[in-house]
Order: sequence, then structure tokens, then C-alpha cells
Amino acid sequence: MAGLQQTNSEKILLSWVRQSTRNYPQVNVINFTSSWSDGLAFNALLHSHRPDLFDWNAVASQQSPVQRLEHAFNIAKQHLGIEKLLDPEDVATACPDKKSILMYVTSLFQVLPQQVTMEAIREVEMLPRHSRVTREEHIQVHHQQHFSHEVSCFTLLFS
Repeated sequence: MAGLQQTNSEKILLSWVRQSTRNYPQVNVINFTSSWSDGLAFNALLHSHRPDLFDWNAVASQQSPVQRLEHAFNIAKQHLGIEKLLDPEDVATACPDKKSILMYVTSLFQVLPQQVTMEAIREVEMLPRHSRVTREEHIQVHHQQHFSHEVSCFTLLFS
């Protein structure tokens, strides 16, 4: 039951993010890992609710992923009181840590307007599912310490 609740919470959170960033063509959040690597999603999420805080075009077009992430985390800290829980270098990878991204996005969700439409939730439910990884496969990968980070990353991306 806890797994189902977590899945529903993630679905609602992803729906909120997608709904909030809909007007940003450079942003297409489909997960809580690789969709956040370039820093655009964090900035678009902030800008969609607080466009008064910064110029979107300047951030989107002129900065590197690490700079964009640093920018978003600084804005969230200065204007929303959200601690910098993530290091930009840890997020600007092919597979940032899903739980860390979820924790940070949840912090944003708690302080920004939270309207989520049923349409947005249905849209998330219709997102294509990449090859589903069973719970047993996921556990096996994490219990075998000799597997490389890339294998763990691959498993997390598709779970």
C-alpha cells in the first residue's frame, strides 16, 4: 500500500511539474532523473510561478547546465527559503539521484501554488512506460555491489 501511495504522490508531483512548465517549449519533464539534468526544468518551474524573480530567456539561452542549476537553487534559497539540498554537479549528470530530485521538487511543491488538474494527471498516466523493471530486478541490482553506477542508473531510469 505504501508503494501505491508513493506512486500516486509521484504521479501528482509530476503532473504539477508538467502543468507548471507547459509554456516552456525547451522543457519536457517525464521523470525525476534525467529530465532535470540541464537545469531548465527547475528554472521553468520557478519562473512559471514567480516570473518576477528572473529573466527566463537569459537563463535558458546563455548558461551551462551547472550554471542554470546553481541559478535555480540560489533563487529558491533567496526568495522561497528552500535550502540548497542538491549540488549542481550531482544533478548535471546523465542520471541524477531520483530520491534527491523528488525531495527537492517536493520542497518546491510545498511553497509554490499547487493546483493540479485532472487533465494533467491523465497526461502523466499516458506517458510511455519504458521497459518496466520488476521489483526483484531492482533489488538484485542494488544488492550486487560490484555492478557499475551505469547499471544502477539504467535500472533507476526505467523503474
